[in-house]
Amino acid sequence: MSTATKQAIDLMEILPESEQNFVLEFIKKLVLAWDPDFTKVTPLERAEIEQAMEEIENGETVPHEVINWD
Repeated sequence: MSTATKQAIDLMEILPESEQNFVLEFIKKLVLAWDPDFTKVTPLERAEIEQAMEEIENGETVPHEVINWD
């Protein structure tokens, strides 16, 4: 957890519960404004996606027929 996130949580916990709910809803609105379709990814997620794409391109995948799906 980042320092900024920890600071925000600490400040939020000072508020009365009714105000904490207001802040939570406000944060949700900020996130939706930043990414209304939840399509942005973190740098770590981007790296993992790129690695997976490379593995697919290099044929480094497991065929479905060798997986026990039961």
